[in-house]
Amino acid sequence: MAGVTISPAEADTILADNFAPWVQALGLSTAATGDRHAVLRLPWSDRLSREGGGMSGQALMAAADTAAAVAVSAVRGGYGPMTTVQQSTSFQRAVTGKDVLVTARVTKLGRRIAFVDVDLTAEGETEPAAHATAVYAFPG
Repeated sequence: MAGVTISPAEADTILADNFAPWVQALGLSTAATGDRHAVLRLPWSDRLSREGGGMSGQALMAAADTAAAVAVSAVRGGYGPMTTVQQSTSFQRAVTGKDVLVTARVTKLGRRIAFVDVDLTAEGETEPAAHATAVYAFPG
């Protein structure tokens, strides 16, 4: 499935124009876009840590959902209405003191639905800290 793509700057505009203020407060930025994928950077922040000093699961899940929506937008050539209908996240190791690279890859794109896999990896690490899958529906 080769698809249209958008530039990282266009993806950052999508983040600024289409996501809730609390999602924008995560500080996500687009590191890369390409055929069927997008990579967002979730910067480390003490505000996002939980007891024990690890990045909170809620922040990681929100970043996964957002990266998946940007990847779907990249494949579709721009942002359009979509709804998350399913997300499942497995946490494999804690992230402490490092940015997280959130790599979302569209595995199936249909007329009304998209499936996305997301790996969340602490910068400089090779093994993911978490893995998510998501499904999006398109209205109409």
